[in-house]
Amino acid sequence: MNNDKSIYKQFYYKLILATSLFVVTLSIVIYTYTKATIYEEIQSSLLNDAKLITHTQINSSTTVDNFILIKSSGIKVILVKINDLEKITYSRFQKKDDYFAQILYPVDIKENKFLKITKNINSSRKLLNKIFNSLILLTLFGLGLVIIYAITLSKNLLKPIILINDKLSKMDENYLTQINKNTLPLEFHALADSINSLTKKIETFVKFKKELFVGAAHELKTPLAVMKLKNEVTLMKDRDTEKYKETLNLSIKQINDMNKMISSILDIGRQEGAQFEKLQEINLVEFLQRKTNDYRMLSAQKNITITFYSNVNKYKILIQPTLIIQIIQNIVQNAIKFSPEDSSISIRLEKTKDKIKISIIDSGVGIDEKLDLFAPFKRVGNQSGAGLGLFLAKSASDALGANLSIINRVDDKQGCIASLELRVNPRCDLS
Repeated sequence: MNNDKSIYKQFYYKLILATSLFVVTLSIVIYTYTKATIYEEIQSSLLNDAKLITHTQINSSTTVDNFILIKSSGIKVILVKINDLEKITYSRFQKKDDYFAQILYPVDIKENKFLKITKNINSSRKLLNKIFNSLILLTLFGLGLVIIYAITLSKNLLKPIILINDKLSKMDENYLTQINKNTLPLEFHALADSINSLTKKIETFVKFKKELFVGAAHELKTPLAVMKLKNEVTLMKDRDTEKYKETLNLSIKQINDMNKMISSILDIGRQEGAQFEKLQEINLVEFLQRKTNDYRMLSAQKNITITFYSNVNKYKILIQPTLIIQIIQNIVQNAIKFSPEDSSISIRLEKTKDKIKISIIDSGVGIDEKLDLFAPFKRVGNQSGAGLGLFLAKSASDALGANLSIINRVDDKQGCIASLELRVNPRCDLS
């Protein structure tokens, strides 16, 4: 693995850098504050001494010459004349190996007389050096703890990701397992749910694909075997013209059935391509109204009435039109196929706060709700067909992130209700 792309290394590098900067900055702030406090204390001490000496030992007759020099315990006090100075002045300086703090305190501004107190601050400097050295040691020790903490924290934070990654890396079409959320922190539960949902879809997809391939081979092999056997029997001896015609007609019928099946299988391939179709904004109400008019031509042969109802006048949605057409068309074709003549089919669009529901209600024979109607090559009743219509519809709904369901009607009429539920699109226009 490239270290530059390792999230683990990037994380603890950045954590070490950020925490180290914080520790160093904190140490500098502590040292600066301590140093300023000590020097403020020294200045305050010099100021108090100057005020005390001025009030007790200096009067109007005191001059620079007759002022008694005070010098003890590292403190030197003298009276000096300084021109062009009108305020208290502090300063620090170094002389050889010694450090001093000094104050010039005005005694008589008119006479330019100032009290000059110089104090040796070597002890304070030593204290500051000790504090500085202690902070250096504490900073180095803190940086060491930061490195250990960063590495440990990085491993702990990345452990769920490593766990998920390890789980995913071991998965294939024969080993699709769900991720146990109980072993993950709460923050990763949403991710685990998404992965588990995706895994379930992959598992269903793989299952249907296997069933599709096995079913396709079986469905194509059976008519081929029938044609082969019928032709072989016919050719075993001379027969009259009608027998040959019967055999040829049977072959043509089987070929037509296989063509229908192959067309359905090709529809699956086109549907998978449609999943990558660019999203288009359509008025779903107008779109369904137009498709309903198209379906009326299909239902005219059985004199079936198709009606459309919507509880909104307009709803704009971003969607792949080919997929929604495949869903609605397959369900409507099934509804027409299983509904009796002179019956009715209703297409309804209902918009609620958080979803769009498209329902297709027929008057057919109903369904066996125990069967998996969306599995490939599942046929109901004695109607012809490849048995791939609902499989195509379910695959298209999964691609749209929608929910497709079929249930029997619960009113006093026979038939079933196919419902397609879509999430409400944020970019909608209702009127």
